[in-house]
Amino acid sequence: MKRVSFAEFGGPDVLHLTDAEEPHAGPGRIRVAVRAAGVNPVDWRIREGQFQKVRPVELPAGVGQDAAGVVDEVGAGVDGVEVGDLVFGRGESTYAESAVLSAWARIPEGLTFEEAAGYPSVVETALRIIGEAGVEPGQTLLVSGASGGVGSAVLQIARDRGISVIGTAGAANQDYVRSLGALATTYGEGWGERVRRLGRVDAALDLAGSGVIRELVELTGDPRKVVSIADLGAPEFGARFSGVTGDVSGALAEAVDLIARGKLHIPVEKSYALAEAAAAHVDSRAGHARGRRVVVV
Repeated sequence: MKRVSFAEFGGPDVLHLTDAEEPHAGPGRIRVAVRAAGVNPVDWRIREGQFQKVRPVELPAGVGQDAAGVVDEVGAGVDGVEVGDLVFGRGESTYAESAVLSAWARIPEGLTFEEAAGYPSVVETALRIIGEAGVEPGQTLLVSGASGGVGSAVLQIARDRGISVIGTAGAANQDYVRSLGALATTYGEGWGERVRRLGRVDAALDLAGSGVIRELVELTGDPRKVVSIADLGAPEFGARFSGVTGDVSGALAEAVDLIARGKLHIPVEKSYALAEAAAAHVDSRAGHARGRRVVVV
């Protein structure tokens, strides 16, 4: 089978489409014929070696953790899923023709493989960091970098929970952020004052890692109410860096419920072929997404 892998840490040029042995589903796992794989910032951060101290990988290594596809092998002890089922979930080395998943759910009716591949990690992350920020219904959450995949999920989940949101995003994505129920403003010079004019901030999330932690702490007045998924230096300001994944199975179940109720939709901004994985990483690193990017097999 074909899979994307890298044999050294570095830029996107270290990614190569290679031949590899097919993986097999061990106990408690399933294997899928991958139809699409989600592109997440964690993918290129791992490729660059940023997370070696907290999430070490052995080289050569595959790429990707989210996928949607067709079940073609079921491991021992797995119930409730059969060969031929259409599922989405989290596993490893998902930029490939076949991948093993450790958590999964059936794809909700009406979702394509490309759309489904964009949900697992972003919904888990969104649920986790909303909880870690300690924001309650009736309060206001500030989201820095609101238009990407995680931001799209945060804005919609917060709205469903009765939490008001102010989102910062690029000028081209202001209407998109507003369409998800948030107040919107641009980042860049003077952004903090623009946020203040929009209202009080009770908690804040940094999704872009653009060096805004100090300002987020000032806006909330409490570093314990600031959580970043992109700035490893956040603890220097008393804020929290959240990089440890939580209960993906629970997140998938909640995603299915939100989608079924019409409360969550994350658009696919762009799709790439397996051979274009490097380009997908370049675009992901550049940011400015409106929804999700996925690799299509």
